[in-house]
Amino acid sequence: MSGNRIYYRYSTAFKQKVISEIESGQLTVAQARRIYDINGSNTITSWLEKYGKNHLLSKLVRIEMKDEKDKFKQLESQKKQLESALAQAHLKILCLESLVECAEEHYQIDIKKNFGLKVHRKSSHNQTTKA
Repeated sequence: MSGNRIYYRYSTAFKQKVISEIESGQLTVAQARRIYDINGSNTITSWLEKYGKNHLLSKLVRIEMKDEKDKFKQLESQKKQLESALAQAHLKILCLESLVECAEEHYQIDIKKNFGLKVHRKSSHNQTTKA
């Protein structure tokens, strides 16, 4: 029967008692494990994350001036506007390319290829008449 394991379930009150003793400095995590015979290596650590308060101290706290915060909001707003404008430009390009493809099919010509040639001929014709 070596396969039988014993699972311990600790009450919330017990967990909070252990956590308060660790947070007040009375015990370290290792001492609490020995005193209360808690076998899991991460058990108390997970309790600290769930029930404790001191784990919040290791979080990043940013202190900034009001104008810095306003500048950050302004930059975020500007970024959103630019992303929106870029998305609209991409949609416009896709629509125009689709329109060109439809026109090419309808008129059975290569508009992209012929467009550059016609513009070039007109511009060279205008230059000869002006000179």
